[in-house]
Amino acid sequence: MNRRELMGAIGALGTAAMCNDTRANGHDHHGGMKDKEMMAPLGNHHLHFCGIHCAKKDPRIQIITQHYCGGVADGMHQCLLYSSAAKDAKLLGVEYIVSDEVYRSLPDVEKLYWHPHTYEVLGGGLIAPGMNAGDELAFMKGLLTTWGKTWHTWPDPTTPVPMGEPLLMWSLTGDGQEDKNVIAKRDQEFRVNSAEIRKNRIDAIGYNIPAVPAPRDIDTIGRQWTATGEDRPTKI
Repeated sequence: MNRRELMGAIGALGTAAMCNDTRANGHDHHGGMKDKEMMAPLGNHHLHFCGIHCAKKDPRIQIITQHYCGGVADGMHQCLLYSSAAKDAKLLGVEYIVSDEVYRSLPDVEKLYWHPHTYEVLGGGLIAPGMNAGDELAFMKGLLTTWGKTWHTWPDPTTPVPMGEPLLMWSLTGDGQEDKNVIAKRDQEFRVNSAEIRKNRIDAIGYNIPAVPAPRDIDTIGRQWTATGEDRPTKI
């Protein structure tokens, strides 16, 4: 079977599956499971927010990323990452989010993979476009001290298929690290103003902006608030 025949067969299988699901009309199949039960893991990803990811090995690589998340355990969420909020968006990768308590319990060799969300929240890098202002602020307060482990399996969304090795992604952790063109594009798309969001969140949460430099190398362990000393926030 050549490539064209293979792709045609895959397409036919997809069409047949869609037809079978339509005919089933909610009745039990697939070994007694209903369609809704079969799709249950996807149905759990109801929380949407948008952020700017950068590659840990090269923070100049910055990508606007849509997160669709759901809870899987106490203190942990998992997210599917997409290139946009459109129905034909590319699946970029995955992110796992844990509480600060869970993160602190990890060995240092594992902490190398986890980035902080503090600057993203206070600096206006994270937004939740579907929430009203009050709900978004409450959500961001809850996200403030969490940590994320993120892999982009589609490293360059401009390519027609995923190319190359997965990228371990990181977060912006201090002023001057952002690509202003990427921020402007995100703000324009969702009709928000990152500078205003930043001011409002600092006022509401009451902490100064973190000042942590970008990782020196792939083996740098993340910090939330300061580059040196005790890693604690400073109140305004």
